[in-house]
Amino acid sequence: MDKAGVIKFHHCGKDIYCFFVPEYCPVCRESLSSRTRRLEEAPVSIPNPFINGHKVTSSFLVKPTKGTFLREYDGSSDLHVGITCTKGVVYNYNEAGVCRDEHGWEQSVSIPLVQPDMYSLINQWDRYLEQFSSTDMWDPQRYEEHEHNCYTYTLTFINCLLATQGKRQLTKSDFTEKFVLPRTRRASRYITLYQEISHKSFYIVDSSQREEDSYV
Repeated sequence: MDKAGVIKFHHCGKDIYCFFVPEYCPVCRESLSSRTRRLEEAPVSIPNPFINGHKVTSSFLVKPTKGTFLREYDGSSDLHVGITCTKGVVYNYNEAGVCRDEHGWEQSVSIPLVQPDMYSLINQWDRYLEQFSSTDMWDPQRYEEHEHNCYTYTLTFINCLLATQGKRQLTKSDFTEKFVLPRTRRASRYITLYQEISHKSFYIVDSSQREEDSYV
């Protein structure tokens, strides 16, 4: 089981991140229960950027190829991507061809691909995804780690949908810069916090660093 989510509170001119608010301030050792806190010192939860990919629909997912983000990921490990159907099954492409995973994506970065009011596309989503995944293009023997991989599969599907709507195609750079990097950067900051707290119980920074090193 992963630990509880990250909490931040302010004390002694520091922003203090932890999994639970301690009885005493780790900086000055003052009791945190014996004084009335000002509003700016109240604990706040840091939003967890990871979701259970099997509980989201019509979304692009990112997870480590092995392990999970909060336990094993070191910032440079390989990542794997996939797309969910409306039932939470994750379609993804690897050396075995197209896999339809019903578990294993419980800690993912998620990027929704469909607006809630796009009823026609939502109704056809599973059929499009299944038909696309069944073509010879995604046979196991065609897999190539760098040129014909999981990212190729997901982006090609997204571009096929854009084409049916008469919209501009996305290059890998376009999609990565606009949609993937903003979320993975936030996830990376959260991982840093989580791992520091796991090792040291607290992560403490000067409040003056808030603007340039914000985790919220």
